[in-house]
Amino acid sequence: MKKLLIPTLVVLFCSCDKDDPKPGTSSEDALNALSEYVIVNKVFQDIGNTNGDAVLSAENSASTPQAKMGETLAMDTEITIAPADFSTFPKTITVDFKTGVLGVDGVTRKGKITIVSTNWYRESGSIHTATFTDYYHNDYKVEGTHLVTNLGENEDGFLEYSVAIADGKITKQDGSVIEYQENSTRTWIEGKDTPLNIWDDEYLLDGSQNGISSTGLDYALTVEESLHFVLLPRNIESGILDVDIADFKDIKINYANSTITILGQTYPFVK
Repeated sequence: MKKLLIPTLVVLFCSCDKDDPKPGTSSEDALNALSEYVIVNKVFQDIGNTNGDAVLSAENSASTPQAKMGETLAMDTEITIAPADFSTFPKTITVDFKTGVLGVDGVTRKGKITIVSTNWYRESGSIHTATFTDYYHNDYKVEGTHLVTNLGENEDGFLEYSVAIADGKITKQDGSVIEYQENSTRTWIEGKDTPLNIWDDEYLLDGSQNGISSTGLDYALTVEESLHFVLLPRNIESGILDVDIADFKDIKINYANSTITILGQTYPFVK
């Protein structure tokens, strides 16, 4: 979806040049901000998956001496748990990718993620606070605080998690910085019974995200209808996302019918 959506947006934004809301915000700048959002969202969604897998792997390791590591994390990844017993909390779980580990998903991760957990991942009320030390997702350096709270089961029996990202920052290879914040709810709708294999997971995402592009443009995104994520193949199956980028307002991306609405005009895109 992401690879094909951006070229589509190039055509759409360029066709809207004559209708730019203000001379100070060009379609090229807006497109750059949206492209950067795609990058930063992908990175932090991946971190959410990686951190959940790390905590589940730590639980498996603490409970079973010959436990298997979660399948998101390559075997070269070092996970340490302190305290190492099963029942003492809070625990500090350190995920060390050292100088670089190529994952099964083709992403090279390096550096450390440190997660402080008040209980195991599937326990209602548990809080998992992640910070980063020289951590890279491919060539993007990641900073900030990633906070996940288990809200328990909803009325449909699915686990819900609140996700808050504070002071999120992605530094690109050229040294430019993208800022990012998130307050959302993530509902785990498939894959709960196979916790060490995230690839069969599906979840719904609701809430809002905002930030500042590397060129200083504000962007804000609000989920109008829950985004339905699947991890293999990685895709957004349905949902509606409302997007504002600087002076471009009310951009609407509809993943169910593969359309994007810009300046009141609706266009198809290919996922």
